[in-house]
Amino acid sequence: MKNTYTKQDKDYLQKFGARVRALRKAAGYSQEDFALEIGLDRTYMGGVERGERNLALLNIRKIARGLKIPEKELF
Repeated sequence: MKNTYTKQDKDYLQKFGARVRALRKAAGYSQEDFALEIGLDRTYMGGVERGERNLALLNIRKIARGLKIPEKELF
């Protein structure tokens, strides 16, 4: 079964992805290096940053820890 997202869902995921991308770049990581650092696949991180992934809570925690920020700063 394919996931169908509302426009609001897509906008939310895209805003979250843009925030992750901005914080990653500010921390000086390439997408590939960051993905390796936190133990996620680079293509997964690309999907997150483009707003194509609905992240699991544990992956949000991995991203925040990799950026050395509290999870709430991602939102």
